[in-house]
Amino acid sequence: MINKPDFAQLQEQLSSCDAVRDKLIIKSRETVKLSKKIIYAVHLGQIHRAEKLRDQIKKELEAVQKLASTTPALQYSGSLTIAEQEFVEAICFLEFVKNGTIPPHTQLKVEAESYLLGLCDLTGELLRNGINASIKENYAETVRIKDVVSELYGEFMQFEFRNGDLRRKFDSIKYALNKLEDVVLELKLKGKV
Repeated sequence: MINKPDFAQLQEQLSSCDAVRDKLIIKSRETVKLSKKIIYAVHLGQIHRAEKLRDQIKKELEAVQKLASTTPALQYSGSLTIAEQEFVEAICFLEFVKNGTIPPHTQLKVEAESYLLGLCDLTGELLRNGINASIKENYAETVRIKDVVSELYGEFMQFEFRNGDLRRKFDSIKYALNKLEDVVLELKLKGKV
């Protein structure tokens, strides 16, 4: 009646998937930790240190992606998405501060949704950087950052996000843009820009 070998095979498949999932969670945490270290180093102006960490995070993310690719059920898992979006946030922040550019998702080799989620998170770091630039009386940098966040917001407006992470995080871009606009307006009213 019941095919017991089939059930044994199913049990083995699920057990194997769980083992890979556990490894994936641990590896993705390493990527998240490195992302935070890169962002912190950039905020401190330690670009050389951030670049060293960039090489490390690329290897970590590749390992996470490779591990996820071994099990179809995990290729779109939360752990992989989080690792990719944290990677995007850190690398884009470093590249923006260093070169004034935001690398495309094809260069970063991540899924489109992970890239967009990472860019949403990036705007929070840009907001922080813009406020810090204003505190240091680098008003032109604050205006430049506001312009970039405004441009990102315009690009994101072209999408039709349904309810979910992207829709919720898209709102964070509006928040960052509003805050930066307030800072720039105040600078203009004081004759600083």
